[in-house]
Amino acid sequence: MPHIDQPSELLRNIKLKMDKAASLARRDDDIHLIAISKTREVEEIRPLLQAGHRIFGENRVQEAESKWPDLRTEFRDVKLHMVGQLQSNKAAQAVRLFDAIHSLDRVSLVKALAKEMKQQGRYIPCFLQVNIGEESQKGGCEIGNIADLLEKSKASGIPVAGLMCVPPTGVSPTPYFALLSQLAKTHGLRGLSMGMSGDFETAIKLGATHVRVGTALFGARD
Repeated sequence: MPHIDQPSELLRNIKLKMDKAASLARRDDDIHLIAISKTREVEEIRPLLQAGHRIFGENRVQEAESKWPDLRTEFRDVKLHMVGQLQSNKAAQAVRLFDAIHSLDRVSLVKALAKEMKQQGRYIPCFLQVNIGEESQKGGCEIGNIADLLEKSKASGIPVAGLMCVPPTGVSPTPYFALLSQLAKTHGLRGLSMGMSGDFETAIKLGATHVRVGTALFGARD
């Protein structure tokens, strides 16, 4: 097989794999590809924009602020997603800059985001991040706290899009994706932000509505 390394080819290859996974799962709903551009330079991001891709993810507010305002003057229909841990004191910048947040995981952040959304008049969808593998070093609310966090988020006026997770490394992600899917159904949520470069096809087969892909789109880092 020829070596695929051009952004447009990488993008096409990922979308073909996504379509195949969705077909195998007999899904015909929309599945959103978030190109994870964290640590990537503007020169690396622009070719994907020129290839037509419009949904990108960053994990740090400060980094996103340094890259995206200028790019958005060129590509005005870009949607920017916050996929990393968010500090409450960065809520104002996050609400102003991002179009979705995938890491709402605690009540203090609910309060900070709700305050900023009201002040800015900008209510952006948020995913509740779940610590699906119960790992002490990872962010995310405990499974048993989902209902409380969901209730407080909705009561505060935050639009809750669904659930997000990052499964433990070194093991099959399948049971964790399946569990998140079941939890979403239990709590009446449709959105599922799960799956990355190495497992997005599995995630799609188990119901992912948003997959977060970095290396497979941009290539390996130098």
